[in-house]
Amino acid sequence: MNNSLYNLKIQKRIAALSILLLLVKAFAWYLTGSVAILTDAFESIVNVIAGLIGVYSLYVSAKPRDSDHPYGHGKAEFISAAIEGSLISIAGLIIIYEAFNNLIHPHEIKKLDYGIILVAVTGLANYFAGAVCIKTGRKNNSLALISSGKHLQTDTWSTLGIVVGLILILFTHLVWLDSAVAILFSIFIVFTGYKILRSSVAGIMDEADTKLLKKMVNMLNASRRENWIDLHNLRIIKYGSVIHLDCHLTVPWYLNVHEAHEEIDALSNLVKNEYGESVELFVHSDGCLDFSCKICTKSDCTVRVHAFEQKLEWTMENISSNSKHRV
Repeated sequence: MNNSLYNLKIQKRIAALSILLLLVKAFAWYLTGSVAILTDAFESIVNVIAGLIGVYSLYVSAKPRDSDHPYGHGKAEFISAAIEGSLISIAGLIIIYEAFNNLIHPHEIKKLDYGIILVAVTGLANYFAGAVCIKTGRKNNSLALISSGKHLQTDTWSTLGIVVGLILILFTHLVWLDSAVAILFSIFIVFTGYKILRSSVAGIMDEADTKLLKKMVNMLNASRRENWIDLHNLRIIKYGSVIHLDCHLTVPWYLNVHEAHEEIDALSNLVKNEYGESVELFVHSDGCLDFSCKICTKSDCTVRVHAFEQKLEWTMENISSNSKHRV
């Protein structure tokens, strides 16, 4: 099973779990009448909507390429994450409103012991489901799954805070704590929604992924071949779970087409061994020029015109430059 289809399978299970947990929280609110539990249940409605949106986006991103979408449909994941981040933030703001309203017009809370148990169980379920989402999403480069996982784990922390608040109310009978806890954790929810929205916009706008670039640069420096004189104009674009990478590789000018292609294959295999089927690599080969001799470490070059001066370590800055490097 390829990454896209596996991501879709995980997201379907998350959506089904979100519906089940929503029903449990709704029942807990019915028993207790707690506004904190009501806000937690309200956030679960967002979980369900976001989960279904995630299923659809991963279904779209798993579709094969066509003439209208030559790079595939992976951008749908970024749109899904943007919607999910927006929904999370809106849910947090509504929770704040409801909590303040309850401070002004407090009401009786009942059967807190049952409510605490039910809500705690949903929190644990959300945490482990979120961990699975994040782990799978990072492995398969799926922003939609990572966003879903962070959303679920955010729900866990807000649920934990609500449980703590309910326990305090149970022993102190301070009803205002119900609203205070809801307000505190709703601020955290709004912030999480903003971060998810920010990362999705970065993906839509093809913002450079500095973490991925740094990891790739370290890998290339560690496995650099003698004929890889220079690497520049490296660019990375993410389409859902697929990374498109293109760059210019400078090799000795006297290599024939087949020999130059062997160097490109070696670079391609190195990257694919690290990132698997989620990477597509497009390499343009350049022949070295006279000024390249000063940074070329090739020991058996018979056409060298300048003495070697220094090895140029590749960095995120110079590997992204669109011109050949020189001392």
